[in-house]
Amino acid sequence: MNGFRQWLRNFMAGRYGTDKLNMYILGLGVILSFLSIFFRVPTLNLILAVASYALMFWAIFRCFSRNTYRRYQENRRFLMTLDRIKDREHRYFECPKCRQPIRVPKGKGKIAITCPKCGERFVRKS
Repeated sequence: MNGFRQWLRNFMAGRYGTDKLNMYILGLGVILSFLSIFFRVPTLNLILAVASYALMFWAIFRCFSRNTYRRYQENRRFLMTLDRIKDREHRYFECPKCRQPIRVPKGKGKIAITCPKCGERFVRKS
């Protein structure tokens, strides 16, 4: 058994592994797989089954990828989007000049926003 563990450790060296995005992709793939079992319409069943296999293949590809920087950036963007969805007290805008994301409190009406990165001023409704 130690030989297999050593082989697996050597195989996974330099590879990305799992992260939060992989868990969500795999979970969605499993859910679509179960849904394909319950639908009796052949075309819908086929679409759900293919989509579930594609998602699971994508998660496995991300897990074994050696391009760790790219996978890290994908996961970071996913987590930032997830945080924005969960954040009910703020609105997010992008600076029209430099595309810097800016967080402002909700419910303040029309406000003048100054970009902290480039100093661009623009007016938005929060």
